[in-house]
Amino acid sequence: MTAARATGTKTKTPGNRLDDARGRLSAERVAAAARIAALERDIATIVESAKGGATDDEHDAEGATIAFERAQAMALLEETRTQVEALDTALARVDTGSYGVCESCGQDIASERLAARPSATLCITCASRRR
Repeated sequence: MTAARATGTKTKTPGNRLDDARGRLSAERVAAAARIAALERDIATIVESAKGGATDDEHDAEGATIAFERAQAMALLEETRTQVEALDTALARVDTGSYGVCESCGQDIASERLAARPSATLCITCASRRR
């Protein structure tokens, strides 16, 4: 009897790991899509509120704050869109069976790295070389 059977735990097969990864990636994608929707609403609100005030960001005390908020929200929106693209790429890799394999060296990406960065495409060694 195997240790997994004796303890009643399931052994993770490659298919199970990919299913787990798909679930994690899908959940993160849903959360990121919700963040995108919220940021788009925030940006629309900022733009709408700016219409009611002075349009001279440089000389109006409120203008600088509004410009900063708009720029910050736009940066967060772009970052989140990039995250969704990375998650979509990771989901495609799950579909092809290449998820968790380093795109550079072909070695397995450590499970700890995938837990921290589910959309990682490089192992720690190859990622550190790119810096």
